[in-house]
Amino acid sequence: MNHDDWPLWEVFVRSRRGLSHTHAGSLHAPDAEMALRNARDLYTRRAEGVSIWVVPSASVTASSPDEKDAFFEPSADKPYRHPTFYEIPEGVRHL
Repeated sequence: MNHDDWPLWEVFVRSRRGLSHTHAGSLHAPDAEMALRNARDLYTRRAEGVSIWVVPSASVTASSPDEKDAFFEPSADKPYRHPTFYEIPEGVRHL
């Protein structure tokens, strides 16, 4: 397989300070193992990561920014999802 034919991988890194993985970038690699090693070398050079995910870009499904109004409209009529309707008891921290 020619390196021009290698699939594109999306890289997600969880930092030492973070609780969730964040998108760090993309890279080409022939397989998942090589993608993981290349992601480590490219995106965690200063030991800032504790976990890496690599996902084939072809496996990612995304909404279209052009259709954002129609796509997100159903959630606009659910005001109970916002914390403005709840009272926070005294003494409760970090909500």
